[in-house]
Amino acid sequence: MKALKNLLLTPVCLFSLALTVAATPVPVIKKPNYKFKTTISREVLENYLDRAITMQSLLVGQGNFDDNLRMIKNIGAKFIGRAICQWGQEADIPKNLAQEKELAEKVHAADPDIILQACIFEIVTPQVNQLTVPDWAFKALNLPVEKRNFSYDAMLYPDGKFKGQWGRGSVPDVSQNETKLFFYYLGASYIDAGIEGLHFGQVELMNKNDKNLDHYTQILGLIRDYAHKHARRKMVICDSHVPSGGFVKDGKLLMDVHAFPLRIEEIPDKPEEAKLEVGHTDALFLRSKGGITPSGWSCEHLPYLVEFDNYGVSKQPSQAKAAGLTIWVWGYDEISWFAHQPAPYRQNWLHYAYDWVKKTDPNGHVEMPGGRQTTSPLDKKRWYYANNKSEAVPNGHGDEDTIRDIWAANEGN
Repeated sequence: MKALKNLLLTPVCLFSLALTVAATPVPVIKKPNYKFKTTISREVLENYLDRAITMQSLLVGQGNFDDNLRMIKNIGAKFIGRAICQWGQEADIPKNLAQEKELAEKVHAADPDIILQACIFEIVTPQVNQLTVPDWAFKALNLPVEKRNFSYDAMLYPDGKFKGQWGRGSVPDVSQNETKLFFYYLGASYIDAGIEGLHFGQVELMNKNDKNLDHYTQILGLIRDYAHKHARRKMVICDSHVPSGGFVKDGKLLMDVHAFPLRIEEIPDKPEEAKLEVGHTDALFLRSKGGITPSGWSCEHLPYLVEFDNYGVSKQPSQAKAAGLTIWVWGYDEISWFAHQPAPYRQNWLHYAYDWVKKTDPNGHVEMPGGRQTTSPLDKKRWYYANNKSEAVPNGHGDEDTIRDIWAANEGN
């Protein structure tokens, strides 16, 4: 009889349970905040870094721009690294700026929250002699206005250090007024084109005469002042490669973000396979310096990006310990090694790298590979495209859905 009574009560219990479930609010996943103006909070900054991707030379039309834009929207990218990647060839800058502004407007029409990044690299070539120094650059640096072009020779180290470092190009000395004039010209011009991020390359090659960081403090301050008046959201986010862990002057960080190559390590007994490791060569993991950021907040370790770097190929592609240097990954630079791998390995490795960095150093963020120059003499490919293969991108590697899925799975975490 007791069993029957319990059985008769079961529908009532179920109805009560249904009411309880219905009354329980369904958790809402908070959408990331991408709003900033003049300054940027750590939360918003890291939201951008969590959606960072390299699209080298996007704004000069590398690859199929329309399909690149389609991919950007498909995966939900918010920080587009190296969208302007001007390595030398300074004579082309005025022409390029017009196209870069036009394409930047198309990107921002698709998603106004996107940050586009340009590069001011550790190179200057004699072509810079063909560019006129604008009056406003002289005025910004409180220098006498002259009617003249930039001077290649005046940007170099007086003692000849790093002259010809890049073949026809040399490393500029940031302590020289001519270098600062040129950097200011580039920074302001890129901001006018819609750029909100500036990557300053290997800054530690350029400050051998600026150990106290007075000159970098000056030029970064001038560029930021220009951004506060003219940038889309009244600021520009500066980063650079920092093998020492970062530039800090009087407790203040010079960069908004740090950046560095992933420094991928070969697994010797597993041909072509590789991993990430704290302390491998000069990897940045757990070493990003802290201080007061340009936006005013303090941190023990500044957030940073790690990217698949490109720097060429050894004479022993696909060989372990090529040329005896640990910087090679099975004889390749990082992006060329990655592009050379089979699709399943690439896609699994992206999951692995993203998870490993999050677990190892929460300050780190993987800048996903979207488009980047490669050097691969075995398969003759010159560029890596994450795009899905199509008529528009016949050489697409098809990794975009993996990037989208990684980001989507970690949204709000």
